[in-house]
Amino acid sequence: MQQINWNDFEKVELRVGTITKVEDFPEANKPTYKLEVDFGSEIGTKKSSARIVELYSKDELLGKQVIGVVNFPPKQIGPFVSECLITGFYNEKGEVILAVPEREVDNGAKLG
Repeated sequence: MQQINWNDFEKVELRVGTITKVEDFPEANKPTYKLEVDFGSEIGTKKSSARIVELYSKDELLGKQVIGVVNFPPKQIGPFVSECLITGFYNEKGEVILAVPEREVDNGAKLG
């Protein structure tokens, strides 16, 4: 494991947002959703692709709060541009379990 210093960690903008739109992403190589996430008035809505189809339905995701990295540069994924990274943990099957706040917080709140 590579160690980082506090200044490195402070550069990462981990923010809470609410998923406002979920669509299938049939052009992706693996089963994937296209998400729109509201990160509050300061950051706004950002798009992300997420390989979470195995454990989450579209209905279950809509309105769910998630933790995302909002200051990565946009990444082209086929015909889609991902603007943030939604965080999660891989289980033993390689499926992603979303990292979510334990209680509801304001969209845009920064992990601190």
